[in-house]
Amino acid sequence: MVRKFCVYGKGGIGKSTNVSNIAAALAESGKKVMVIGCDPKADSTRNLMGRKIPTVLDVLRKKGANDIKLEDIVFEGFSGTYCIESGGPEPGVGCAGRGVITAIDMLNKLGAFETLNPDVIIYDILGDVVCGGFAMPLQKHLADDVYIVTTCDPMAIYAANNICKGIRRYANRGKVALGGIIYNGRSVIDEPSIVEEFASKIGTNIMGKVPMSNIITKAEIYKKTVIEYAPDSDVADVFRELADAIYKNDKKVIPNPLSEEGIDKITEKIDDLLKKKIGR
Repeated sequence: MVRKFCVYGKGGIGKSTNVSNIAAALAESGKKVMVIGCDPKADSTRNLMGRKIPTVLDVLRKKGANDIKLEDIVFEGFSGTYCIESGGPEPGVGCAGRGVITAIDMLNKLGAFETLNPDVIIYDILGDVVCGGFAMPLQKHLADDVYIVTTCDPMAIYAANNICKGIRRYANRGKVALGGIIYNGRSVIDEPSIVEEFASKIGTNIMGKVPMSNIITKAEIYKKTVIEYAPDSDVADVFRELADAIYKNDKKVIPNPLSEEGIDKITEKIDDLLKKKIGR
């Protein structure tokens, strides 16, 4: 059975860093991995490829739907990972979420999933936009579970809570569930207990904690995953453990999103920590 999951989170929260390193770790362990980037920035696969690749929408605009071949939109990256980017419209024109729908339709039309036969499919999806296109992997049951990346930042947690509302909407139809939270320590306030509290209140667990690390920054400067750039580092092992935990996870829940008051209480705790940090 193919292991299929989505990674959601607000823009700039570290989704692509996590997705690319999780994919690299799973591929390194011998699994055939496909990554489908569903963020208009089209950077989900850059660290696996060492470069940006043409997106499905880019190729459609150049060639037209009838002339596209699988090799035009699927590229092989680190350790044999299959890399696809849905892309987005030109700035100020059209719906970015539509790119997700178009990309999946094209992959199905070309028989990508049957031809390439991946063991793992990972969707990297922007999570701070309320849009049917970005919700499509949930709505169409393209994945079995969702993992949300968040930092200890009020807007990141607010976005994570909104994503939980979307998951709950489709989970009630028996289609998808929340697998857990990925904590990213890249924030002004690095306090895991805040995110642990949030996870506990919505009814889920922390799948892994990714520390702030110069190694991650250096790897991305060279357009590489940490798994490739510094395979013997502690951070690489963090990503390996995270990838393994997600791959084997069978604890999936229908989340209970917090009310505005509940989010405000967590935000107040973050504010208190921030005041202590800056001495006010």
